Amino acid sequence: MPALRSSPLLFQSLLLLALGLGAGLSVPLQTAQAAQTTEAVAAPARITYDFNPGWKLFIGDASGAANPAFDDASWKAVTLPRAWNEDEAFKKDIVDLSTGIAWYRKRFSLPAGAVSGKVFLEFEGVRQAAEVFVNGKSVALHENGVMAFGVDISAVVTAGENTIAVRTDNAWEYREKATNQRYQWSSNNFNANYGGIPKNIRLHLSGRLYQTLPLYSNLGTTGTYVYAQDFDVPGKAATITAESQVRNETTAASNVVYEVAITDLDGKKVATFSSPAQTIAAGQTAIVKANARVSKLNFWSWGYGYLYDVSTTLKVNGRAVDTVHTRTGFRKTEFANGMIKLNDRVLQMHGYAQRTSNEWPAVGMSVPPWLSDYSNRLMVESNGNLVRWMHVTPWKQDVESADRVGLIQAMPAGDSEADVEGRRWEQRVLLMRDAVIYNRNNPSILFYESGNKGVSEAHMREMKAIRDQYDPYGGRAAGSREMLNSQVAEYGGEMLYINKSARLPFWAMEYSRDEGLRKYWDNYTAPYHKDGDGPLHKGQDASIYNRNQDSHAIEDVQRWYDYWRERPGTGKRVSSGGVNIVFSDTNTHHRGAENYRRSGEVDAMRIPKDGFYAHQVIWDGWVDVEQPRIHIIGHWNYTPATTKPITVVSSADVVELFLNGKSLGKGEQSARFLFSFKDVNWQAGELRAVGYAADGKKLCETVLKTAGEPAALRLSVKSAPGGWRADGADLALVEVEVVDANGLRNPVALNLVDFKLDGPAEWRGGIAQGENNYILSPSLPVEGGVNRVLLRSTTRAGKIRLTATAAGLKSASLDITSTPVKVDAGLGLQLASAQLPSYLGRGPTPATASFKPSRLAMDIAKVTAGSNVDAAARSYDDDETTAWHSSSVPGEAWIAYELARPATLTEAVFKFTGWRERSYPIRISVDGKLVYEGLTPKSLGYVSLPLKPVQGRVVKVELTGMASDSDRAFAMQEVANQNNTDTGAKVVAKAALSIIEAEFYEALR
Repeated sequence: MPALRSSPLLFQSLLLLALGLGAGLSVPLQTAQAAQTTEAVAAPARITYDFNPGWKLFIGDASGAANPAFDDASWKAVTLPRAWNEDEAFKKDIVDLSTGIAWYRKRFSLPAGAVSGKVFLEFEGVRQAAEVFVNGKSVALHENGVMAFGVDISAVVTAGENTIAVRTDNAWEYREKATNQRYQWSSNNFNANYGGIPKNIRLHLSGRLYQTLPLYSNLGTTGTYVYAQDFDVPGKAATITAESQVRNETTAASNVVYEVAITDLDGKKVATFSSPAQTIAAGQTAIVKANARVSKLNFWSWGYGYLYDVSTTLKVNGRAVDTVHTRTGFRKTEFANGMIKLNDRVLQMHGYAQRTSNEWPAVGMSVPPWLSDYSNRLMVESNGNLVRWMHVTPWKQDVESADRVGLIQAMPAGDSEADVEGRRWEQRVLLMRDAVIYNRNNPSILFYESGNKGVSEAHMREMKAIRDQYDPYGGRAAGSREMLNSQVAEYGGEMLYINKSARLPFWAMEYSRDEGLRKYWDNYTAPYHKDGDGPLHKGQDASIYNRNQDSHAIEDVQRWYDYWRERPGTGKRVSSGGVNIVFSDTNTHHRGAENYRRSGEVDAMRIPKDGFYAHQVIWDGWVDVEQPRIHIIGHWNYTPATTKPITVVSSADVVELFLNGKSLGKGEQSARFLFSFKDVNWQAGELRAVGYAADGKKLCETVLKTAGEPAALRLSVKSAPGGWRADGADLALVEVEVVDANGLRNPVALNLVDFKLDGPAEWRGGIAQGENNYILSPSLPVEGGVNRVLLRSTTRAGKIRLTATAAGLKSASLDITSTPVKVDAGLGLQLASAQLPSYLGRGPTPATASFKPSRLAMDIAKVTAGSNVDAAARSYDDDETTAWHSSSVPGEAWIAYELARPATLTEAVFKFTGWRERSYPIRISVDGKLVYEGLTPKSLGYVSLPLKPVQGRVVKVELTGMASDSDRAFAMQEVANQNNTDTGAKVVAKAALSIIEAEFYEALR
């Protein structure tokens, strides 16, 4: 776009063509200029501007602020996106975030001739509600606080200067004006309330024959839809279809040809095709469509964000009058047989249930696109493949970011914690409609989520109907949390526990909800936080919400093992995985000592905790482990005479630990990925862990080294790939480390660092444990030898110097130069996301199988029982909402399964009622021969019991005593909602046997 501005007459000519005015316009042009105009005919006809620059902000209700003549000289100059209460992010508890009225105003001018065409504003979202005024006239009211909306301002803009004013209201209790109904998702428990305009705005210019925008709210339009069908994954081919909603707001019919061009990441055009000519009458809205078979495609995949530019052009008499560019990718999906396939390869989901606010200290959610990529790519680098945004639809910036980094998304509409009726349900349906239309070209979205809890079958049908109407070919599953016996939903899964199915894919919506500060390594490291120490929460023990890093990481590994054990390849009924809550510490509800949630595998500044590296180990594969890894939990800087346990996370079969070259033996394995070494005496030097295969082959190794005493500070910076933009919104992320004389980070340093900032930049700071969490403080401590701060650019480019000092340490300085950003009359000429690259690090979807089958499930022919025999089939009906309960009468607590054929069983798998809180003493026999006897372990759902291999056909399961609830070590602690932890034990007598699902397995030969 800047190149166009270098030739004013060329720019004006191109704009007139874009507006559909060139054909009948009489403008005196010299020959050379006329040639330029002819050349410009083939250029893209649509113009999109960054509308973020040049705003003024006032916190409060300013009378008359909608009037263009209003004096806003004293208001604060800001660049959007900008929440007006951003200073409170992570400083205040979510319930204490400021709410109220705030005004945003801006003056802008359009290029010559623009007012003769169409002028639209695209708001990515406001919080909670906003009334939009242009030149004093009210042009839109948007109230749901989540979704994007469009505004047609063609009739109110002028050829000269224009004024836009936006009155926002972020009250938690805001009510829809037409109905007086609150929005259920405006809850002070979930997504932090960053008020005002915390998301981007764009301005679109087009002619009056144009492709509409995908903004149903206010505009009622659906835009362009690009999709692929008839995939040949090995042959890298598919049929690509593009269709656009077109409006003719001229006074005459137009004979339109719809032309599609597909361009790859290297700028190479891979396909061009078009539709036959179609007449669109004056005033008509029509759908135009074209498709073709396209080969040599690179399919979008996990960690492989391969995207294409699909340009759709309307041509009249061979001249382009409107072009829309859609950034999208192509991938094949399947949701069946309890499994999820991406590009024909089975994928078990593992990732994070992340707050949609996805916020950072002192800026909230309003970060530049490159920083969204940095954060979301970290999820992929931890070997996560799925982010389940929680409660409300993510903003477009995060959606597009996930496309680029190759991160699968589950997209909700809006919800709090329950199915609802009446207008509240209608609000959710309308939000889902708008979200589907707006995001249906984003390949990373694989799941549409109808509710944060289960919804009725009627409501599920309604949500599926929206998908089928607006995104019938996108390859996305419609479902919701729970939905375990739904005949309508296409996926489901509970919040805390593991579910299995041979029908729908089930994955856990949230698990491993514990919390812990990054500052706390373990019980042996300053500041010597004892694991679990902290206040009660709502009068209940909250020790699991005050963990140290080591126990937090161990908990992550232990909880995942239940899902991995029941992964695809382990039978007909399998688990499709689950998502951990949350990825980054978040300014939302919390249960521990701090006033924000610290469940993240990275902290609020995205500095990894040990759980991040643990996930890299346990999640490295589509299903089975593909890349053996190893990680030692903790550090190796202790005081003399320290003796402590060492835990190693590894996907190897055997782990050996070495201290300064001397073997400390092999670790005791638990939960498959955990290896423990008791009472290791600390010595300065090198602690090395080596992982081996069962046959002794070395697979992986890692080393911890003792760092020397703190000697100096070190600064390093992360910024946008194209440089730090002087646009008043871009951020630089600066890391400060305490290092020894050799430059090795000291992992136990807690030094207080003072920062001094010089040059055209704004200090936004970082976060640390302490008063007000050090938000916006120019001094803050490192934690574990490292911390980070944010600097915001101003609208003046130049050299910025950041200096860091700390008592007793060598200081450090960092010079950064911000680069100018071209803005013309309030219109930015390049979007901040325009040049961001895709991440392709994991490569295309492998052609090999993602798992090796490990056992063979046996079909059950019939069942008998000692009591309640009519319900006995419920114990193996592939429906976890049903169960068989025996009577409590002695001798009647048994059930017997006749297999479809004789088999030599090696395992029995059960989901017992009360699975996490109750153990049953049982005996299992095959054709009368004892194959197992013992107390069943507790789990997140399923237990696998090893059987003595005896060939037979009838498997009998008997209760041999009273069930036990006495061991509370594995009891779920959920102080927010005790109903979430209910596993049914309270309604089943201890003298009864109760089975939800039973499965029997034969070893594969």
